[in-house]
Order: sequence, then structure tokens, then C-alpha cells
Amino acid sequence: MKKVITLLFLVSFGFINAQQAFTGKGDTRVNVGANLQDGGSGIQGSIDFGLGENFSFGFVANYLLGVDNFNGFYHGSTVAYTDEKPDFGDRFDAKARINANLSSVIGVEQLDVYPGLSLGLHNFGAHVGGRYFFTDGFGVFTEIGFPIAKYGTNNDPFYHLNNQATFSLGASFNLQ
Repeated sequence: MKKVITLLFLVSFGFINAQQAFTGKGDTRVNVGANLQDGGSGIQGSIDFGLGENFSFGFVANYLLGVDNFNGFYHGSTVAYTDEKPDFGDRFDAKARINANLSSVIGVEQLDVYPGLSLGLHNFGAHVGGRYFFTDGFGVFTEIGFPIAKYGTNNDPFYHLNNQATFSLGASFNLQ
């Protein structure tokens, strides 16, 4: 029972003392967290810079740490793969992105919902995310990203790693 009361206290304290998630021009927000997707999981880091009341630009990078090796024939190829491992280029992706920060539009200052577009090494895509700040400098984030247009040909057994829907969650920091 003491654990339940302590947990409820901490959660309510976090919501009572929540801070503004996005203030606009001059904001700098950093996200660090886990990247989860089909065939692998890894880390994600991003930084966003406020340009206006509801607009920001930034950069995001993903690196897959745990990736399934590939065995067999890929897309009807006559080449058999045996325990094939992805190289750095298959595991890494970097993107420039723009966001529409909607905290002032939806009327909840502590929650920044941000849909956006990204242009990366492997695709042109979109994402929808959210940040909630418990204090002036610390919060949590979650984000879903997906490709719209993919680059290259589908002749590599690891082509799909950076060309699929991803889910990320982790910590968010205010560097303002």
C-alpha cells in the first residue's frame, strides 16, 4: 500500500508542477530514447529549435543496436545469405525535420504535440510526436515515424530497416 501511495504522490506532483512544453522562438528541445521497430531496436536522439510560436526545425538520428541476422534467399535472388549481418549504413539513419508545434493551439501548455516531415538518408517521411515536461528542464516524449517515399532499390535484405514505421519513447530536455 505504501508503494501505491508513493507512486500516486509522485505522479500527481509531476502533473501539478508541469512546465510549458514549447514556448516558440528560441526553444531548444533534445530527445533521447529507445527506437522500436520490426527487425531491430536501438537508440534515437533528436534536437529541435523553435523558429516561431508554432514552428520548429531540427535533426534526428537513429542507430539500431539489436538487429536480426538474415538467412535465406532475398526477393527471389539466387544468392543464399547465411547469417548475414547489417553494416553501419543499414543500422544508421539521420534526418532533417520540420515540426508544427501545437501546444498553444490545443490549449495545453505542458503538452507539445508535433506532427512533421523529415528528409533523411533513406527516405522522405512523416512523424507525429508528443512531449510532456514535468519540470522546466525535464520531460518525456513519444514519437511515431513512417516513410512516405523510399530511396534506392529493394535488393538488400536490410533495406526495410530504415524504411518502415518506427516507435520511439524516452526523455526530453529543455536546453533553453
